[in-house]
Amino acid sequence: MIKKIQLLCLLALGISQLLSAQQYYLFIGSYNRDKNKQGIYIYRFNPGNGGLAPVSTVSNVLNPAYLVPSADGKYLYACTEAQTPGAGSVSSYGFNPETGQATWLSTQPAGGENPVYITEHNSHRWLAVAHYTGGSAAVFPVQDGHIGKAAQVVVFKDSSLTDRQRSAHIHSAVLDPAHRFLFLPDLGADKIRCFAFDADAAQPLQPAAPPFTATVPGSGPRHFTFHPEQPFAYCIEELSGMVSAYRYANGRLDSLQRITAHRTRKKDIDYSGADIHVSPDGRFLYASVRGKENIITIYAINQATGLLTRTGYQSTGGDHPRNFVIDPTGKYLLVANQISNNVVVFERNMQTGLLMQTGTTLTMPAPSCLQIKAY
Repeated sequence: MIKKIQLLCLLALGISQLLSAQQYYLFIGSYNRDKNKQGIYIYRFNPGNGGLAPVSTVSNVLNPAYLVPSADGKYLYACTEAQTPGAGSVSSYGFNPETGQATWLSTQPAGGENPVYITEHNSHRWLAVAHYTGGSAAVFPVQDGHIGKAAQVVVFKDSSLTDRQRSAHIHSAVLDPAHRFLFLPDLGADKIRCFAFDADAAQPLQPAAPPFTATVPGSGPRHFTFHPEQPFAYCIEELSGMVSAYRYANGRLDSLQRITAHRTRKKDIDYSGADIHVSPDGRFLYASVRGKENIITIYAINQATGLLTRTGYQSTGGDHPRNFVIDPTGKYLLVANQISNNVVVFERNMQTGLLMQTGTTLTMPAPSCLQIKAY
């Protein structure tokens, strides 16, 4: 018995040493409004205390609204020229974890105006991009970090109830855990669209059945995420300020629950729900709300049913929490407050899910996206 305990202690020590030997990088995109100004910021992140140390920046890039590091960590992909009338592009950078430097590799037209979300397929051969203003989605081939011309662009023409829903607005592009289906929340049409993703096809997006899940009229689905272990998915609705929970199987979403992300409810206003993420252990869901509240809403997830119970709120320490990220260890949550020009670091209680400010705050122009990658 003593030998078994000693072995377990050595194993735990080995895992701890392995984690401490890893480097963690925080990548920050921003609405810099001028490509001559810094647009991407790179920091080393300390998973032991939530500390951040500046490493490098990238200029000669306009409005990198959303970033994603490649799965192998060698490249950084970005939606560029976002919120630029008549424009929109996607760009790639080589990343050197030894130096923390990112070097431009390629740029292509986005295939639609105002690209706001980019994701990498696990084949490492494709990128999928969502266009908000263009109301479309595009798929790009990628090889050794270099992005090719769009292989497929799908344009949507639907609309819905409110003034902001006179046309389609695709706000994110999220692959299911097996990377067999691509989900496209459409804020303008009140639909979560779905396509089968065939990485071996010249045009990977294939019709799916059903082709979409209808959301409540006027809700404005925005960002979308999957539970890391259980067959559940969650969507933050921008216009309604609600979170919808779904049971997921083979491209199909079945509604489970709809719960508010706000402290208070009023009719006929834009609640400005923004981002949504599940903790790495799958126990808690977090959703950001902008507008007058500027909070992260915290939910406990029932692991058997997927249902949510709201357990708390946390002020984001700034204005307009457009995006946030939970670090890979699950110990910290970082929020990008776009209008107040700051990034705030919170410690996450692993047992209760509640958040507490660490005192670490970065100041920078209009942060729009946060991503953390372990190397």
